[in-house]
Amino acid sequence: MVDLNSFKSSLAPALLEAVLDVKESNNHILLDIVPTALVTMVTHLKSKKGFSFNTLIDITAVDFPAKEQRFEVIYHFLSMTENKRCRVTISINESDEVQSITSVFECANWFERELFDLFGVKFTSHPDLRRILTDYGFKGHPLRKDFPTSGFLEVRYDEVEKRVIYEPTSLTQGYRDFDFLSPWDNPEAYTSADTKDQN
Repeated sequence: MVDLNSFKSSLAPALLEAVLDVKESNNHILLDIVPTALVTMVTHLKSKKGFSFNTLIDITAVDFPAKEQRFEVIYHFLSMTENKRCRVTISINESDEVQSITSVFECANWFERELFDLFGVKFTSHPDLRRILTDYGFKGHPLRKDFPTSGFLEVRYDEVEKRVIYEPTSLTQGYRDFDFLSPWDNPEAYTSADTKDQN
């Protein structure tokens, strides 16, 4: 069980003011903070004895197109020594820039580039902020909820032509002919069918 009182008392007054909400759930600290305090909070979480969240597990985002603060950027941390986890969340507008935490966690480089590529979230002070998963010259951000599912080109290597080719995005509905009858749902139907085949 995480002691939230000891966690709050470990925060400097300026950091405590930056906390919008703090909860405990399943031995996780769930923090919602103002974006400007991100680097300071992450540094505190990593270095403070008794917490030592020195492993960055992931950075991801959730898109809420109807909200004024469209994106929630979510950071997951692990403390191996304390056997605790922490989730830090910030909410930003589409035009806001987030401070990069690569100065605290070098591995954030990859995660931040993913968010830039797939959601369009920009990070200040990032050492190499460019696309990482989509093709050169790709327009748009595929994990935004308003991203269209057609009208784009896809890239693939053609084995026959022995080169990379561009072609219109094809969203086929393959593997949609499911047999919804399962032998576990109606074993008699399958048993009788097998018996007829043998005769």
